[in-house]
Amino acid sequence: MTTSTRMDSISPDSQMSRRNFLKLGAAALGALAVLEISAVGLMFLQPRSLEGEFGGVVTAGPVNSFPPGSITEFPAGRFFLIRADDGGFLAVYRRCTHLGCSVSWDPGLNQFVCPCHGSHFDELGDILNPPAPRALDTFLVIIEDGVVKVDTSKPRTREEFESSQLVYT
Repeated sequence: MTTSTRMDSISPDSQMSRRNFLKLGAAALGALAVLEISAVGLMFLQPRSLEGEFGGVVTAGPVNSFPPGSITEFPAGRFFLIRADDGGFLAVYRRCTHLGCSVSWDPGLNQFVCPCHGSHFDELGDILNPPAPRALDTFLVIIEDGVVKVDTSKPRTREEFESSQLVYT
C-alpha cells in the first residue's frame, strides 16, 4: 500500500485539521493550568500545625526558666506566656479582641497595649479600657515532665480572667 492509497482510505471526517488540533492542545494545557492553580490554592489554605510553630504545639521551655511574676513573649507562637505570682501559667494570644491588632507588653505600664485603638489589658490579659470588648484569648498550657508547652491550634475566648484558667505544675 502506498502513501497515496492510505490517505485515500481515510475519510475526510476522521482527519483533524491543524486548527482543531491546536484548539484541543490549548484546551488541554488550560485544564492542566487550572488543576495546578487549584492544587496550589488548596495547599495555601491548609492550616499549618507544625510542631513548634503557630497552629501547633510550641515548647516554651523548662518550668524553672520562668520566674513567678514574669511575662515572656513567643513571637513565632504569637503568644505571651505569663507566670503568675502564685506560680500558675497562662498563655495569652497576642491578638487584640477588638480588631485583631498585635498587642505588645509594656513593662513600664505593666500592661498589654494595643497600638491600633488604644485598648489596654492587665498582666493577666483582662481588659482595662475599651474599645476591646473582652479579655485577651488564651491557649491551652500543658506541663509535661517539667516542660511547659502551649497548644496554639485553637484560641479559647473568655470574658475575663478567672483563677481556674491558670495551670500549675
